[in-house]
Amino acid sequence: MGKVEALPYDDRTVYSVAAFNRGVAQWLTRLPTVWVEGEVTELRRHERWASVFFTLKDPADGSCLGVTMPRGQFDGLRLELADGERVHVYGRPQLFEQRGEFRLRALTIERFGVGAHLAALERLKTKLAAEGLFATERKRTLPLLPRRIGLVTGNDAAAKRDVLTTIQTRFPPANVLVAETYVQGPRAPLEIVDALQALCSHEDVDVIVLTRGGGSFEDLLPFSDERVVRAVASCRVPVVSAVGHEQDTPLCDLAADVRASTPTAAGKLVVPELSVVVASLDRARGSLARTVRLALARDGQALAHARDRLRAAPRLAVERETRRLEHAHDRLRRAPALAVERKRAALDSAAGRLRLLSPLKTLERGYAIVRTESALVRSSADVAPGVRVEVALAEGGFGATVEDVHD
Repeated sequence: MGKVEALPYDDRTVYSVAAFNRGVAQWLTRLPTVWVEGEVTELRRHERWASVFFTLKDPADGSCLGVTMPRGQFDGLRLELADGERVHVYGRPQLFEQRGEFRLRALTIERFGVGAHLAALERLKTKLAAEGLFATERKRTLPLLPRRIGLVTGNDAAAKRDVLTTIQTRFPPANVLVAETYVQGPRAPLEIVDALQALCSHEDVDVIVLTRGGGSFEDLLPFSDERVVRAVASCRVPVVSAVGHEQDTPLCDLAADVRASTPTAAGKLVVPELSVVVASLDRARGSLARTVRLALARDGQALAHARDRLRAAPRLAVERETRRLEHAHDRLRRAPALAVERKRAALDSAAGRLRLLSPLKTLERGYAIVRTESALVRSSADVAPGVRVEVALAEGGFGATVEDVHD
């Protein structure tokens, strides 16, 4: 920045216009940034201009203040301002030295009341989050092939066209039930809630898309209304929220099961591509055919094996019966000899036992049997002196007369 130099004229100091403007401009740079409130008038924006120009007018007394802002920065706010709107402009005083025009160089612009709205939304967001309405575990998976898709949108909105075009292009058989409603303004929240509930009442609706295109902060406020957020959270089917642009985040986005960045993206989320489905079905059909062929081949082998077993069964049965009969015949043929041998062994055993019990065995050990004429002599009381007795020995015997008797 050039120096501010005065020209000496006799007893006065005189500044050139350029020097004066430069001095004032330099002094203005020392002033702080400020917020200024007013109504937008004379808004001028052109694609070839580097800046956007408008005038702030005080509605109380008509005072005016020129405002300028870089066009890219202004477009980035996406305010879509119109003459007559009340705004808050944050900027720094500036003097354009060449023309000596005083303006406010804007750093950002907000519609009047946006700050209060933001604070209220933040409080509502905290409250609903504490209730668990935004919890991840509440999110549901979208159906793969919905029977019918519900669409809540404006009556002539580009968002509706984008969703329907995407769905019909990707999956022509899709069935879409559209509920048109207000999507901005004071009537919008209740209308949106009614549309959601109406779609939920249809038993064949498996998923709902809630959408509208971009807009100003105020335009999107209905989608952060507590009634709308609760209706989205309590919907019996999954809800896809596609409201505004990607950087917009109304509270219904947080309550929805899935957030789509654009209406087109929402259409892609709720239906698959028909070609992909057909290809998947073809692969499944091929896999099923291979499985059936393998199963039939295994069953054929099992049947063939069973047939061979059935064919061989009579022969095997005859062979088993023949072997059993031959074994029985052999047993019958050997039975008499075995019976005789068993009887002979039994007789030999009995004879052996009888021999052990025979008196002859006793006599062979040196004992004798004494008899009278009438009975065996078992005690000395059975005889008397002079009685005739017969004595039997192991070999032979003899007669004797009792001479005396001992007790």
